[in-house]
Amino acid sequence: MDGSHKDLKIVNLYELGREELGEFVFGLGEKRYRAQQIWGWMYEQRVDRFESMSNLPQATLARLNETATLGSLELIVRQHSGDGTEKRLYRLHDGQLIESVLMPYDDDRMTACISSQAGCAMGCVFCATGQMGFGRNLTAVEIFEQAMIFARELAERGQRLSNIVFMGMGEPFHNYDSSLEAVRQLMARLKIGARHITISTVGLAPQIRRFADEGLQVKLAVSLHKTEDEQRSALMPVNKRWNIDELLDACRYYVAQTSRRITFEWAAIAGENDTDAEAQRLGQLLSGLLCHVNIIPLNPTGGYTGVPAHSARIERFCRVLRGYGVSSTVRVRRGLDIDAGCGQLITAVMQKDQVG
Repeated sequence: MDGSHKDLKIVNLYELGREELGEFVFGLGEKRYRAQQIWGWMYEQRVDRFESMSNLPQATLARLNETATLGSLELIVRQHSGDGTEKRLYRLHDGQLIESVLMPYDDDRMTACISSQAGCAMGCVFCATGQMGFGRNLTAVEIFEQAMIFARELAERGQRLSNIVFMGMGEPFHNYDSSLEAVRQLMARLKIGARHITISTVGLAPQIRRFADEGLQVKLAVSLHKTEDEQRSALMPVNKRWNIDELLDACRYYVAQTSRRITFEWAAIAGENDTDAEAQRLGQLLSGLLCHVNIIPLNPTGGYTGVPAHSARIERFCRVLRGYGVSSTVRVRRGLDIDAGCGQLITAVMQKDQVG
C-alpha cells in the first residue's frame, strides 16, 4: 500500500449489511453488483480470504485487500479434547481476550458455545469468568464472528454448524442489544434457525420480560443453582438485585407470552445443592411451570472450593424432581481433558504467561 493510503480505515466486512456493503464497494469504484458476489462468497461459500473469491478481477481483489478484512478475531490458542470438543482463545482488536467452544454430539449436532462479553460483571463465585471480572461488552459482529469461524471450518470438513448457545463468557442480557443483533445475524447470514439458538442468563428479570416480547423462537436458559435467596445470593450476587421470586415471576411471564418451555441450569455441587431437601424445594418452585432442568456436575475452578456432585446423588435428585412433575436431564461435562470450562483457558494461558 503506498503512502497515499496510510490513513485509510480498514473495514471489517462482517460489520456491513447488504446495502452498506453495496455502498462500500461502490465507493471503491466498483460496480454495485460486485457487492452481491462478495456477499455470496462471505456467507454462502464462507471463504476467509479475498483471494478465494475466484470470479472477482485481480484489481478488485487488490482494492479489497487494501481497504477491508474478513473478520477481526485473532486466534491465540486452540485446544482439542478427546471427546471432540474444540476450544478457542481469541484476542480482540483492543487486546481483550474471549473464548468459544465447538461441541460435537452423537446425533450429529455441532454446537458452538460463544461469548457475549470479555469477562463478566455478574461475579458468580463458581465461574472462572465471573472470578476474572468485567472487561467490556462485545459488538454484535464480535459475537457473530465466533460462530462464523466454526461454520466456515465445519463447511470445509463437509459438516454444518447446527446449534448456537450463548453460554460462553459474559452475561448476554447485560449486553442485550448486541446479543440480540448477533442472534439476527446468525439467523440471516448463517441460516441457523431460531429454535437452534439458546440464550443463557443468570437471571436479569427485566431483560427476560423484554426478551419474551421480542417475538423470537429462540430458546431461553436460566442459571438457577439454588432455591433460597440467601444461599443463591452467596453463589450468584445478581440474586441481591432480582431475587428468586422476581426471577420466577419473569420466567412465568416469558412462558405465558411465548408458550415456550424454559430451561433451568443447575450446576450440581456436592453437599451444596444436590440434597433431597434442595430437590424438594426446587420441585415445589417449578411445579406447574412449563420448564425443564439441565443438571450439570460442577466444573471445578481454582477460585472456588466446591466439587462436582456424585452421579448417584444427581440421579436421586432427578427422581425427587420427577415426583413434582418436573423433568430433568443430566448433562455430560465436555472437554474435561482441556480447559473447556468458561474462562478456564484464559486463566491457564495467563498463568503460563503465554499472552503478551
